[in-house]
Amino acid sequence: YAQIQVRDMGRGIHPDFLPFVFDSFRQADSQTTRVSGGLGLGLAIVHHLVELHGGTVTAASPGEGQGATFTVTLPLMTTAPQTSQDNPLLDNSPNLEGVKLLVVDDEVDTRELIVFILEECGAQVRAVASAAEALEALAQMKPDLLLSDIGMPEMDGYMLIRQIRAKSAEQGGEIPAIALTAYAGETDNQQILKAGFQRRLTKPIEPDELAVAIASLMSSISS
Repeated sequence: YAQIQVRDMGRGIHPDFLPFVFDSFRQADSQTTRVSGGLGLGLAIVHHLVELHGGTVTAASPGEGQGATFTVTLPLMTTAPQTSQDNPLLDNSPNLEGVKLLVVDDEVDTRELIVFILEECGAQVRAVASAAEALEALAQMKPDLLLSDIGMPEMDGYMLIRQIRAKSAEQGGEIPAIALTAYAGETDNQQILKAGFQRRLTKPIEPDELAVAIASLMSSISS
């Protein structure tokens, strides 16, 4: 095994929160007035990616104000690396070769992860950080499908899709759209569909689920 440690001398982790530090949507400061942004997904994504490679990741901290240490352990390769043709993601996911996708998400980590997943499947991806940028990109590139976060500042996903649906077909008003959301309730699903999205995916995004949802929606639209 190879071991990588990342240490900092930052704010540290309270002992009561340490067992939950890799849980999705868990944050030590969960108040609505907190200064730090994010959804509490960063370390959950790290944990998921490390496990996909057969490794483990742990966190340790003496306490608040005393920094933290994160230890990643990964198995060493005993055979020659596989070529990209043997990439499990490509083998198990639909081929999105030639599909033009527009992704809008204000969280940079989530946005970059989605772009990586989709480009591995062969898609052409343009990613933007706001709904206003998405409207500009829609006019410029004429994408085949839109992937939009719901919770965004200034103009959220609901406002974005309503503005898009008010446009003519030539302006992109009928573009197939999938909503990305951290909320999984039935009420949220109904509101998302009513606003103008065709599908909804819950964060954190599973690579195969994302690719399959796109391919399925594209297929249903073309048939």
